[in-house]
Amino acid sequence: MRIALLAHLRHPIAPPFAGGLEAYTWHLADGLTARGHEVVLFASGDSDPRFALDPVIPVHQERRFPGLEHRGDPGLTAHLDAGYAAACDRIAAGGFDILHNNGLSRLPLETRRSAATPTVTSLHVPPYDALRWFVRASAVPGHRITATSRALLRAWWPDGAPPEASVLHNGIDPAAWPFAARGDGSAVWCARIAAVKGAHHAIAAAIRAGLPLTLFGPIEEPEYWAARIAPNLGGAIRYGGHLAGPALAAEVGRASVFLFTPCWDEPFGLAAVEAMACGVPVAGFAAGAAAEIVGEAGRLVRVGDEAALAAAIADALALPRAVPHARVLRLFTRDLWLDRCEALYARARSGEPAAARLG
Repeated sequence: MRIALLAHLRHPIAPPFAGGLEAYTWHLADGLTARGHEVVLFASGDSDPRFALDPVIPVHQERRFPGLEHRGDPGLTAHLDAGYAAACDRIAAGGFDILHNNGLSRLPLETRRSAATPTVTSLHVPPYDALRWFVRASAVPGHRITATSRALLRAWWPDGAPPEASVLHNGIDPAAWPFAARGDGSAVWCARIAAVKGAHHAIAAAIRAGLPLTLFGPIEEPEYWAARIAPNLGGAIRYGGHLAGPALAAEVGRASVFLFTPCWDEPFGLAAVEAMACGVPVAGFAAGAAAEIVGEAGRLVRVGDEAALAAAIADALALPRAVPHARVLRLFTRDLWLDRCEALYARARSGEPAAARLG
């Protein structure tokens, strides 16, 4: 198939990834290409050049409009709208068999566009007013919509999702996150360093539990870093930087427990799945999809309860490392994810009824 893959534009689609959405889109492009599809990545122009790249905007939005995401800035809105509108026009005229939309723009959701090119839209974030009603209005037979978890699907449609919407769990390549039979007694945390990811709770719980902790990820909110993270670094608490795949996998795999501390309705939790693939059990907060994703591979507690999280660390450490690894192999592999994507594409192209749900 000839596939147009439309990305979110906040960060480049390139390693080291700024977050799960960038990793998702990159691995989707890589996996579909490996399966013999012709993939054109519509993303910021500074994304990974190994792909056939059609720039939506010249550089990712944080470079030109730093810190303005979710601020309603009219200049940013106009810049993104112009880029997405032109990209959607190129897709409509480009002879594509399918569009897989991973952007957070209302424009690819217009029914006139999904009528021109069969479309699958994947939702990666909780509903918010600027997009909620456009998503709901776009649920028509020619347009398939996926959510990364059952929890996220319920958040978008609390009264029941339409037949065009289904769950499509993310997937990873287990070979990229190799299993390690034992840990070194330390804890690890990986995410964007932003308040909604809760690194300060991980630090407090690790100190209570008496475990060394290493944090990894890009510093997205410098004020949060300066006020809540940097003052706690030193001794057993360290920052390991923002690492790319193999180096990060090695660091995660040597830990004994992964701390997962979302303070928002986590749509999936890709970093937790990557740790689980390495055999690292999870101790964390039961926010959003966390319980659905972690399952028997960890112990989860109420959001913000640092004492309970410290106790959960001890419980997670007692879990056999084969348990989280087996859960990933059963539910969250890249091959399973790509199989489901290809099935969605085939259904969208055929126009067959959307009665069967994936995920």
